[in-house]
Amino acid sequence: MKLNYYEETDSLYIELLNVKSVESKEISEGVVLDYDAEGNLVGMDIDNASKKLDLNEFSLNNVPVRENFIPE
Repeated sequence: MKLNYYEETDSLYIELLNVKSVESKEISEGVVLDYDAEGNLVGMDIDNASKKLDLNEFSLNNVPVRENFIPE
């Protein structure tokens, strides 16, 4: 899973699976879910993320983390 924040557009993309999305559905204003060809959820795009989420805090609880996670 990857979290990508784009400051210039204030959007947060949460990539759940590294596969191509073929369908997108807006589930609420500015929140779009992406699906693969089999209908699996592969990502989520959140527009105006700083207004909808607290981007200053991030925590993982009971999530196994691999070595490529580098906290700041």
